[in-house]
Amino acid sequence: MKGIEYKGVNSVDGPIIVVKRSENVFYGEIVAIRDRYGEKRTGRIIDISEEVAIVQVFGTTTGIDLDDSSIEFLESPMELRVGEGLLGRIFNGLGKPIDGYPEIISSKKVNVNGYPINPYARIYPRDFIQTGISSIDGMNTLIRGQKLPIFSGNGLPHNRLAAQIIRQAKILNSDENFVMVFAGMGIKYDVAEFFKNTFEKSGVLSKVVMFQSLADAPSIERIITPRCALTAAEYLAYEKGMHVLVVMTDMTNYCEALREISTTRGEVPGRKGYPGYLYSDLAEIYERAGKIKGSNGSITQIPILTMPNDDISHPIPDLTGYITEGQIVLDRELSQKGMYPPVAGLPSLSRLMKDGIGKGMTREDHKDVSSQLFAAYSKVKSIRNLASIIGEEELSPLDKQYLKFGERFEKEFLSQGEYENRSIEETLTIGWKVLKELPKSELYRISPDYIEKYWTEE
Repeated sequence: MKGIEYKGVNSVDGPIIVVKRSENVFYGEIVAIRDRYGEKRTGRIIDISEEVAIVQVFGTTTGIDLDDSSIEFLESPMELRVGEGLLGRIFNGLGKPIDGYPEIISSKKVNVNGYPINPYARIYPRDFIQTGISSIDGMNTLIRGQKLPIFSGNGLPHNRLAAQIIRQAKILNSDENFVMVFAGMGIKYDVAEFFKNTFEKSGVLSKVVMFQSLADAPSIERIITPRCALTAAEYLAYEKGMHVLVVMTDMTNYCEALREISTTRGEVPGRKGYPGYLYSDLAEIYERAGKIKGSNGSITQIPILTMPNDDISHPIPDLTGYITEGQIVLDRELSQKGMYPPVAGLPSLSRLMKDGIGKGMTREDHKDVSSQLFAAYSKVKSIRNLASIIGEEELSPLDKQYLKFGERFEKEFLSQGEYENRSIEETLTIGWKVLKELPKSELYRISPDYIEKYWTEE
């Protein structure tokens, strides 16, 4: 009961304390704990039985004594204060300001766990978002309201790519508000500073809300961070009518924290030790994206996850791929060649791309050019494998043309500068240029009308 402090706790195990259950407590409720020195800290109820409540403490449990400590049930879930002052601010993983300024002035507080969206209320995503990056805009198009993750590996430039998307993303042929929400989970200090400095230098910090849970923060904070970020995004999108791009890094750290808490609670492990509810927990986060009837705003998600050992079949990328609408996969081999961004041409996919490109949205030839580039690059991969066995000199003239196409495609289409912002017209023009390495007879996925219109001799 709020206002009443109960003396003593049953047990302390790492960040977990077990206390005697009071009446009317509920899962997810926030509690206040006073240690033997009178110092106050907060926690969240993560499990309940008939006799006890299990509390995860936000921070260390040092100083919490079994007999001299006390606990107060606050009768409210984890909440985030939202208002006009969110933009341009930096918060920790629990939504507390860490930029040297006071809390935002607002009396509105919202449950960070969110509310289920009625599927009937959703609007199908169709609006093209131009990121200025050819490998995404041309072949794995991002659509407003989509959730499109980046699958990366340790040491690959996923943070630089995410920062570039945040700097350059815009809704084509529109002057509507477009703001960013950034959530960092278990990130190192230098990564947090990189994003902050990048946003400041490019002048977009005033349009960004940042939530940072650093690597030394408690595991429970990493669980709360994406929920705080998405709560802020929902407020900006559905109450203020803004179009919000949410970037969350690193979802692998989030899942590791989930596994750690699950193990502490003694739950039966699933694949590779992750809890059996990993799928539904991730879905709870990813499904907080989209467009809703009656609101002008939208939420588009770009979660970033580093694949352990570059294994795309690992449970985290595997389950993420089931929930989201495609993926951008970064390739270590391309990165080692010095290419940026090292977006893999074939494993990457955007399932909503077909609904946001074409005449009136990007350009009439977009779908055909993209399909032809995919088909031709797939053939390049096969020919390279063949050449590694029989030698390049044994290849047919057409196969050699494909190899030249592959080199130009990687160097001119996939590769670009970190601060190079290409329009969709420039991207498609480059696509046509590299396709000229092939004879017209090989362009079987492009309409003859488009070949006649766009195949201009240099």
